[in-house]
Amino acid sequence: MNIPENFKKRIFMTTAGVTLCAIAVGFFKCSQFGVDPFQCFAQGIWGHFFETHVSYGFYYMILSGLMLLPDLFIARRCMGAATLVNMFLTGYIVDFSCAVINRFAPAPSMALRIVFLAVAVLVMCFASSLYMTSNLGVSVYDAIPIVIADSRKIPFRFVRIGCDLLCVIIGTLSGLLPGVGTLITAFFMGPLIEFFNHSFSEPFLFGQDRRSH
Repeated sequence: MNIPENFKKRIFMTTAGVTLCAIAVGFFKCSQFGVDPFQCFAQGIWGHFFETHVSYGFYYMILSGLMLLPDLFIARRCMGAATLVNMFLTGYIVDFSCAVINRFAPAPSMALRIVFLAVAVLVMCFASSLYMTSNLGVSVYDAIPIVIADSRKIPFRFVRIGCDLLCVIIGTLSGLLPGVGTLITAFFMGPLIEFFNHSFSEPFLFGQDRRSH
């Protein structure tokens, strides 16, 4: 078995990235300004069809499992440890982070909601950069724009914006209206992830003078 270079760093980046992404979703929800595009899609469908039947954590695990099936054929190289961690833990960490935030700020002021939104956007993009750069697998959703960008030779940020907008449309049709937070992430997650890739994640993993690309 070949162990990837900088394996311990990769494990750290994967674990921290997946955990921080889920915590960021909690901040999105508590900001009441809308969630990120994929969560708009996932929570829109959950709220419309499944909210009264199953917890969000369990639903998210099933949804990720269903999306994993086509990914195994078209994006197998993007699957790995992070994919499984994301699949099984994200929904439950979202539920937990929301409960903790609501306990300490049950009725946040407008100023605090704006702070929550800013934290959510930055943490989400930074965390996505961490586990995507670690190359131990990405979420079933993140794999889609990566494969499209690589196969079609299109800059990742543009593909990500297109995928995010599609998620927002589906979420909206399911009854979850997007908020300003949803729109911000739809247009800026791709560019911000690229920024964190080049400014932190790649230098942290490979060193300042040796990056993946």
